[in-house]
Amino acid sequence: MNDYYDNQSGGGRRDHEPLHTEKIFTDRKTYFLDLKENQRGRFVKITEDVKGRRDTILVPTEALDEFIAALETIRTENESA
Repeated sequence: MNDYYDNQSGGGRRDHEPLHTEKIFTDRKTYFLDLKENQRGRFVKITEDVKGRRDTILVPTEALDEFIAALETIRTENESA
């Protein structure tokens, strides 16, 4: 999936400058939310950094409404627990 969103024809650069970035800091973790774009469209790259170890997922912007709705459902469930 990384290749699908990160690769662009020509140039061969893997990591392009984000259009917008947000950072979230917690006790031991930092989350980076980057809005990025390539020839296939826009996507959000979500990276969790724990003491230099990084895990990343990519969410196409077409799926953001569903992704956010799912997070809202989880938040509601958590608040009612």
